[in-house]
Amino acid sequence: MKRPSLESLRILGECVRSGSFAAAAQTLFLTPAAVSLRIRTLEQDLGKPLFVRRGPRATATDDAIALAARVDRALDDIDLALEAFHDARPVIRITAPPSFASHWLAPRLERYQADNPRIAIEFDVSTDLRSRSGFDVAIRTGGGPWPGWTSHPLFPVDLTPMLRPDLVARHRIVQPSDLERLILLPHPDWPLWLSEAGAPADRRFQFGAVDYPSHELNANAALAGQGAALLPRSLFKPMVDDGRLAAPFDHALADADWHFALLHEREVRQEPADLVAWLLSEAQPSSDAAASGPPRA
Repeated sequence: MKRPSLESLRILGECVRSGSFAAAAQTLFLTPAAVSLRIRTLEQDLGKPLFVRRGPRATATDDAIALAARVDRALDDIDLALEAFHDARPVIRITAPPSFASHWLAPRLERYQADNPRIAIEFDVSTDLRSRSGFDVAIRTGGGPWPGWTSHPLFPVDLTPMLRPDLVARHRIVQPSDLERLILLPHPDWPLWLSEAGAPADRRFQFGAVDYPSHELNANAALAGQGAALLPRSLFKPMVDDGRLAAPFDHALADADWHFALLHEREVRQEPADLVAWLLSEAQPSSDAAASGPPRA
């Protein structure tokens, strides 16, 4: 006897409950022909008829009724087992901007999971704060406020120029004024960084024509040799450490924007609150400025 598929047995159960192939097909969102074919295949696999066919009518045999009842009980047991599994392993859903998720959060989550094996983590990089149903903890960059959410500052957006190491050597980038020899990938904070870093006001800097909408795209453009990008050191330091990018200057602009972990004001579960506390502990070494907190309007 060939072992039938679980789906075929599920269809058998519905046919017995519904009393007809057509009614079962409607419940299962299948065509009557598909249900009929699945039952015939199941009969071949089991080696005996399951229904007595009289014209368009099909009546379940006693053996089919008994089998369907046991299959239903088994499926109920599977559902109960899955519910118990999910109850025993809380799921925390996190939404975060792509750059933050890939460069800061993802490398750390393996360590969190090792310390919290009973908690499952799900990622989303696009969920809107207005729809809370898709996540439990949100990472957002900005100055806030976010109505309905408790915000916990992680660390500032610490911007510094980054570019390919070969461009640093080829163009002899030593002083901030040397950046005039390169294309600067557009970012609204370039003038402030150049001023704070001591670049002479009379220097003429060249800015790229393409204004990339994210740090990730800016970093990719810098890796492709298109120029110098103003990137957050806290997120892209690993790419500097492994030699893909160079950060030739010590100065970093502490942007008015910060990275925040957000927890809904009505959240009562302990697991999301513990995850936010863990994020805060992980963020502490990221910036000395974190001790004083973000600037407030």
